[in-house]
Amino acid sequence: MARREEKVDPELLAQLESGGDRIRVPLPKRKVNEMFAIADQILGGRRVKAVCEDGESRLARIPGKMRRRQWVREGDLIVVQPWDFQDEKANVCMRYTKTQSLYLSRKGVLPEIVDLFGAKDLSENNDIDIEPVSEPTPADDPIQESEPEVTEEAPSESDEPEEDIDSFFG
Repeated sequence: MARREEKVDPELLAQLESGGDRIRVPLPKRKVNEMFAIADQILGGRRVKAVCEDGESRLARIPGKMRRRQWVREGDLIVVQPWDFQDEKANVCMRYTKTQSLYLSRKGVLPEIVDLFGAKDLSENNDIDIEPVSEPTPADDPIQESEPEVTEEAPSESDEPEEDIDSFFG
């Protein structure tokens, strides 16, 4: 039984972006040492391996009240709070939806190491720009013309072995 893929809500994204300069999504509380992270691997037992914005990979624990209300998946943007006494472990404080993650990426709030959502958005725009660029290149046409020549020679070679087989049987 596969989980349903989370999709970006364009109406909500437009509503969030219409707010002007003000960011309308809760951000990590820097005073209590919270930071952005990406859920890299789901380990089971309420544990997630997270890549944090400071470059560290931490073992993050999903608390019970969050585990019952929100599902954390691989590739989700989350907020973690590293432990004071063990820096390689952390608590998950919050999970952002895909719409909220894309909004934060467009606003430029996410650090580069955590900003996976802006790269997807730019690749979609590049796909549209690549189509007209690939059409006028003349180097592609001669390559395509040489391929049919090779295919014309191949059937003539394959005809000869077929004639030999036919001559054996009949």
